[in-house]
Amino acid sequence: MDLFTPFDCRDVTARNRVMVSPMCQYSCEDEDGLATDWHLVHLGSRAAGGAGIVMSEATAVTPRGRISPKDLGIWSDDHADALAPVTEFIAEQGATSAIQLAHAGRKASTNRPGDGGGPVHGDRGWTPVGPTTEPWPHDEPLSTERLDAADIERITEAFTEAAVRAVDAGFDIVELHAAHGYLLHEFLSPVTNTREDDYGGSFENRTRFLREVVVSVREAIPEGTPLFVRISATDWLPDRESWTVDDSTRLAAELRPLGVDLIDVSAGAIHPDQQVPDTGPHYQVPYAEQVAESGVPVGTVGKITTPEGADEIIRNGRAALAIVGREHLRDPYFALHAAESLGYELPVPRQYTRGFQ
Repeated sequence: MDLFTPFDCRDVTARNRVMVSPMCQYSCEDEDGLATDWHLVHLGSRAAGGAGIVMSEATAVTPRGRISPKDLGIWSDDHADALAPVTEFIAEQGATSAIQLAHAGRKASTNRPGDGGGPVHGDRGWTPVGPTTEPWPHDEPLSTERLDAADIERITEAFTEAAVRAVDAGFDIVELHAAHGYLLHEFLSPVTNTREDDYGGSFENRTRFLREVVVSVREAIPEGTPLFVRISATDWLPDRESWTVDDSTRLAAELRPLGVDLIDVSAGAIHPDQQVPDTGPHYQVPYAEQVAESGVPVGTVGKITTPEGADEIIRNGRAALAIVGREHLRDPYFALHAAESLGYELPVPRQYTRGFQ
């Protein structure tokens, strides 16, 4: 098996094992969450560039679930309609489309990075929600509402309805975002979840929300549609009680019988005090390898920048997918260039054939 071996999952076959990592674009107009020409060009160019799976950025399941006012959303049929041309174009290029469904939790209502970051105050902002009232530690924190059981049920329904809309819009794969300090991760980690009810305390209780979302989404989407979950394998907080790679491996084993097909393994971002290790090439691959001990297929991220490096990960069985993020920002045609470099023949869009002769 190598980088250009097709990836089979339920009824979906991706043409290779290069996946475009979900990367926020913060590019919706009028703060309405609707996809624009930017999303079509951004995702479509990576499909034309040869990637096997092209995944959208974190796409909010409710308006309050956006990270920033400019975030993509899928909380209504209008949002699904705006995304349909994107999935159609991706399919026309021979690629597989995927969507990451997300809720930002206490990290919501922030300015996009290009606008300086930090919380959005005033009429453009909104009140974030989380496992507790403890806010994200901005210099000027936003007040945060604690979700009760009824709120959790409503957000579970929002994830489920969003997944159905995504399938209707043409997406081939659905991913749940339970990483990077956003809502589902906030419930997993004892750093942010200090509740004393059925959704806090023990490992079983802290993972309950995610498990309920998984079960609800899996029941609502077609049996042939793959379901992925992105997790932060570790909180990178070794000096306090936190979420660890051992926790992630245990969680993966529990998600598999609920219908999860692949764990997208990332790390960190639950708290600004995190201690990020040396971020050399492939620095997160060992996390994916350990999570794979659960028996669940994994995808891996973390400075995968070369064709040879991506191919090595697959050839040596370290992951089922090489998930390439920032290198796809630098080179939308990473997969085509990788095929050329590694001696594979990958179909090139006819409009570009002169560039690859």
